[in-house]
Amino acid sequence: MTTISETIPKRAAQSTAKPVPKGKVKIAKALISLLEEKEFNAITTAQISQRSGVSEALIYKYFGDKRDLLHQVLGGYLDDYLDQLELELRGIKGTLKRLRKLIWSQLNLYESNRVLTQILLLDVRSSPCYFDSESYAQVKRHSKIIMNILEEGVKKGELRRDVPLVSMRQVILGGIEHMCLPKIIYKKRYSPEDLTKDLFKIVLEGIVNRPANNKKTA
Repeated sequence: MTTISETIPKRAAQSTAKPVPKGKVKIAKALISLLEEKEFNAITTAQISQRSGVSEALIYKYFGDKRDLLHQVLGGYLDDYLDQLELELRGIKGTLKRLRKLIWSQLNLYESNRVLTQILLLDVRSSPCYFDSESYAQVKRHSKIIMNILEEGVKKGELRRDVPLVSMRQVILGGIEHMCLPKIIYKKRYSPEDLTKDLFKIVLEGIVNRPANNKKTA
């Protein structure tokens, strides 16, 4: 898994139409470095300026404010993560296998990069501007990926038709967060494999479309 501190320069290198200014990259990396040491609200633009070696004026020029910088850093990382996830899902056949891969991938992302998880699950959602941000756009993209898998599963007869797709998606997303959030808050490690297995048993087996003759009678 690419670390969050590696993401900004990687994306800059891939941009051939309009290269990302070096100062902008330095600012983003400085924020990431500071987030590994302290809470977002405790970080000042002066500290970002000092860590990056650029002026505070340049921070405001490129990002508007500190929170916009946070959203752009998070949005860029999630964009890379979702590109990779979509690529991996293309080679997997079967709705349940694809959902299991998606769940494991997200749990593994949260476990392997606690800085990102802290930002996504605890920091950005407290601000109204989150819902107009680049990071929220990527969260919606992730939700759409899940919805596409579910829709395909229903069409193929692999998932039940009597459960609303939106409800399926919300339970999956909520399950992922609630399985790992206590571990994140109390800074405990967890096994993505074990949590995926538990969530699969609890949630996904309940939405599988089973032939009528295999159903147990009451």
